[in-house]
Amino acid sequence: MTIFAKMVITAMKPVDHTYQTLYSELAQRALDAEFSAEFSVDGRFITMEVRGRRYWYFDLPEAGGGKKRLYVGPVDDHEITTRVEKFKDLKADARARRKIVSTLVREAYLPRPDPFAGDIIQALANAGFFRLRGVLIGTLAFQCYSALLGVRLTGTALQTDDADFAQFHSISVAVDDSMPPVLDVLREIDPTFREIPHAADGRLVTRFSSRSGFRVEFLTPNTGSAEHEGHPSRMPALGGAAAEPLRFLDFLIYHPARAVVLHGAGVPVLVPSPERFAVHKMIVGSRRRVDDDGTVKSRKDRRQAEVLMTALIETRRSDALADAYMEAWDRGPAWREAIEESQRSLDEESWQRLRSGLAKGVASVGGDPAAYGLEDVMPPTPASASGRRARPSRRCPG
Repeated sequence: MTIFAKMVITAMKPVDHTYQTLYSELAQRALDAEFSAEFSVDGRFITMEVRGRRYWYFDLPEAGGGKKRLYVGPVDDHEITTRVEKFKDLKADARARRKIVSTLVREAYLPRPDPFAGDIIQALANAGFFRLRGVLIGTLAFQCYSALLGVRLTGTALQTDDADFAQFHSISVAVDDSMPPVLDVLREIDPTFREIPHAADGRLVTRFSSRSGFRVEFLTPNTGSAEHEGHPSRMPALGGAAAEPLRFLDFLIYHPARAVVLHGAGVPVLVPSPERFAVHKMIVGSRRRVDDDGTVKSRKDRRQAEVLMTALIETRRSDALADAYMEAWDRGPAWREAIEESQRSLDEESWQRLRSGLAKGVASVGGDPAAYGLEDVMPPTPASASGRRARPSRRCPG
């Protein structure tokens, strides 16, 4: 028995086309709402008369049954009243989107995060993290791929006690904008959140933890030397938070995909493209340190890689998977060694199935399967031999 429990991933069950269409509609409507919402849909506008003139106020519920009242402006101000009317449309749409989310979870069996993790993602989205080109990664991102790919993935129901968020350092500097203080954002969800000073530099914080042990961590690619590992990077856009530099992360979060987390009325987010997520999991799964839970995390990484690669091949996305695989392979010996070690951890039947799909994808995009560790599967195609389809160069920011 290998590090994987023996499992047979046969043809994955597709999500009914009706629900795929419903998810696409949710994604568009949630994105529209993200650009137009200025007030929480949990509150409501009211009018009050003051000295013979009517004014708009906004009532926002607070914990404990109270409410916070905000001044908005006079009712006879056409622009303000128009904005209030648009909010009514938005609020009605939020109710409709909640129904769509509920339908996708109950009837299509698409995964959703636990409520606390969903609230964390929603809070950071409202604070502008994804607008500032931040990316949700880890298990919470993996849960989004069933809807994106239109298939039911095994292992997407995994619960997690952490949420990982990533951003390129170059982007954090270039956007010339910032979220509110991260600790304030998190304490709106749970007032027990606290900063965890970084071990290498106690002045900087990359991780936050609640009393219950839920952790929120910010990461950034380490595109420099190994000397940068373990030393936090200041991130101007992250509301006072720093980020932990990690190798291989630039590959993961380059050209992310838009998705919707099935929480509340749907939370529009950026997640790694599924093909990059799969290949990245192959790499990091072989490099986990054997510490308190390193072996467990390695097993989860590799299982997610296998499940996602299988889904990509079955949904006719093997070209995209092959392109990501080839890019990682071409990055050098350390990358190839990590990929090959994960391959060896698979049982023979699983690897033969994936290798065949990968080889076909590599050949389809103009590569030689044998040059990418996929020998004895199929010969190079004429296109790959002549080099007519050279792969475009990729330069990740940061």
